[in-house]
Amino acid sequence: MVDRQLHRARLISSVAATVISLACGTNYVYSAWAPQFADKLHLTTTESNLIGLAGNLGMYSMGVPVGLFIDHRGPRPAVIAGALLLGLGYFPFRSAFDSASGSVALLCFFSYLSGLGGCMAFAASVKTSALNWPHHRGTATAFPLAAFGLSAFFFSVFGSFFFPGNTSAFLMVLAAGTSGLTFFGFFFLRVFPHTSYHTVPSTAGLSDSQQLRRTSSEDAKAPRRGRGLPDVEPGMSPTNYTTPVTLTQGMGGAEDGLDQEPPSTSRGGSATRPIDVEAARAPHATDEPEDIDETSSLMSKSSSLPGDVLVQNSVDMDRSHRIDIRGWRLLSNVDFWQLFAIMGILAGIGLMTINNIGHDVNALWKRYDDSVSEAFLIQRQQMHVSILSVGSFLGRLLSGVGSDFLVKILGASRAWCLVVASFVFFIAQIFAINIANPHFLGFVSGLSGLGYGFLFGVFPSIVAETFGIHGLSQNWGFMTLSPVISGNIFNLFYGTVFDSHSVVGDGGERSCPDGLDCYRNAYFVTLGACGLGLLVTLSTIRHQYQQRLKEDGKGPAED
Repeated sequence: MVDRQLHRARLISSVAATVISLACGTNYVYSAWAPQFADKLHLTTTESNLIGLAGNLGMYSMGVPVGLFIDHRGPRPAVIAGALLLGLGYFPFRSAFDSASGSVALLCFFSYLSGLGGCMAFAASVKTSALNWPHHRGTATAFPLAAFGLSAFFFSVFGSFFFPGNTSAFLMVLAAGTSGLTFFGFFFLRVFPHTSYHTVPSTAGLSDSQQLRRTSSEDAKAPRRGRGLPDVEPGMSPTNYTTPVTLTQGMGGAEDGLDQEPPSTSRGGSATRPIDVEAARAPHATDEPEDIDETSSLMSKSSSLPGDVLVQNSVDMDRSHRIDIRGWRLLSNVDFWQLFAIMGILAGIGLMTINNIGHDVNALWKRYDDSVSEAFLIQRQQMHVSILSVGSFLGRLLSGVGSDFLVKILGASRAWCLVVASFVFFIAQIFAINIANPHFLGFVSGLSGLGYGFLFGVFPSIVAETFGIHGLSQNWGFMTLSPVISGNIFNLFYGTVFDSHSVVGDGGERSCPDGLDCYRNAYFVTLGACGLGLLVTLSTIRHQYQQRLKEDGKGPAED
């Protein structure tokens, strides 16, 4: 009965995480309204791209501090902060559009706030899903990741259906919708960590080295409440609550699994193993069954003897629970820099098309048929943003579930999904360089979204398996710094190429009459970047394979 209730609660929390993520990916709907916004305020393509880049900067540059905040304070405070920042970020854009005036620097700041709000709420939803479903982490995180990718589709379809051709109303939908959905999801997003432990009936059968003990130097200062429960929220970092993994000769087969665990350095420098704060409680015998099931001591429920097995859960045997690489140790890790390069190259390629598909649409249609109306162009922009978003959704879902299939069924690396992403991006760039008929531009937007989805759908799981689940949020924050660099380079280059072909009208409006030539050279650069990304990805797979062989040969993982 208790298990069913907990399972239902986790499902509700997963739905909330998905709804929140749906509100967080609206940076990618920028192309649906950016050309009209730029025309109304007489902005150049480069200035328009700077505003879009500021949103990407907010989404990616603050990943590290946001991750640290979530790892130490839990996911829920980040969600409420994200709802506030999303509203503060989008409402000024509607005002600027209605007044046809606004400082580019100030608009960049508000765009940054919208990106930061999305970053905070999204990171919290992914961390919650990863903690609630450790046995199926790839699938569990795939749903919020997919919803994040589907965000642009949801809002662009909603806007085109209810407010066709009305950019001002669409900006109001973004402002109210993003903050409202995130705030609503806050009330249902909670962490219910899986535990397979029960209370220790007696400490008489345990040696001193086997009993739960605190290794933190601040034992006496640790806040307490109730029956010894640390005053922390589920999902917070368990760093301060650790216990040495010390085995005795009478522990039998448990040694084989536990010997694989590398030491985690505590403040005092001793080798310790992180234990979830929920596992730090030692309830009295009179506790309710829910407390016993949801909290944990050191003993596995499947163990019949007090000192027989400390941990048998496959979650704890998973590599992501056996290692914990973060902070400065992350920066000295070769795997980190390889993954950082892959993320930067491939994400930058995707972001260039995501942020500029609206300009592609305008350039091709004005060359193909110069009699098209502004309302028609807006409708086409929103259509391609929707195609991008659906492609991203499918890519995230397929790579998340597919990566679990690769690992569990085929015994292969999740990183092969990154090879697929590289190939998809490569084909998309070929189409972008050659398609001059706007009716076929959907191949560019669809494949770009699919490749971007494959990239982001599997990457959090790769980061968790490579560096550990306990520091996922902050490590993911470090990883998402790379698109800040590559995204700026590719997008500013696109803006420079487009502006070099643009002409300024009598009223100050800018347009490019050259069709495909308006942006073609930018895609030659990203085509070369695809080849580089593929080479780095294959090199990373080979390196990780050799590392796993080395770990299996030596036993404990070496960081």
